[in-house]
Amino acid sequence: YGLTATFMPKPVFNHAGNGMHFHMMLHKNGKNIFYKKGGYADLSKEAIWFIGGILYHGRALVAFTNPSTNSFKRLLPGFEAPVKLFYGLANRSAAIRIPKYANSPEEKRFEFRTGDATCNPYLAMSAIMLAGLDGIKNKIDPAKYNFGPFDDNVFAWSEEKKAGLVSIPADIPEAMQALKEDHEFLLAGDVFNEELIESHIKLKLAEHEAVTARPHPHEMMLYYNL
Repeated sequence: YGLTATFMPKPVFNHAGNGMHFHMMLHKNGKNIFYKKGGYADLSKEAIWFIGGILYHGRALVAFTNPSTNSFKRLLPGFEAPVKLFYGLANRSAAIRIPKYANSPEEKRFEFRTGDATCNPYLAMSAIMLAGLDGIKNKIDPAKYNFGPFDDNVFAWSEEKKAGLVSIPADIPEAMQALKEDHEFLLAGDVFNEELIESHIKLKLAEHEAVTARPHPHEMMLYYNL
């Protein structure tokens, strides 16, 4: 049919993009420790802290989960992609969504929804895990930082109310600056080191410069015949 497949986050303007959501649960001695009956969404305190860690470090994580210039064309309001860092039950406007259908001790999990397939999955998943474990270690309460839980569609909130939420970085430079300022948690256990982080930042900023320095076809349409 003359069609091709792509994993680009946003290959077509004004259509929903391609995400790569990371679903996760944490087991200890064969038991899912994220489940506890009776709490919010039947989540344990460890699950809440894990979520807190991911959201607290969320802006830095985007440097690994969304590392391309095209990534940020997907992370826009109105296309079921997150733009604010918070969590909620069955909430497709949330950065972390807790599936309502996964309600048994064996299934209880949540998904981090910012990511896309331009990421290196080894770096992205390692960074997410370290952020979550840092949340457990430091008992990071997401409510303390206005990370939720919020179960309603934040895109319907007033601008004033939305302003109280932490935004996902809007482009590569903002994401890399966030990583530069917040990466101590990635050094735990020598999983990452300073050289790797610095190299990643340098590479991605160079990619950003390569794209932004070149004239865009839409610019030709707007300005060529002025």
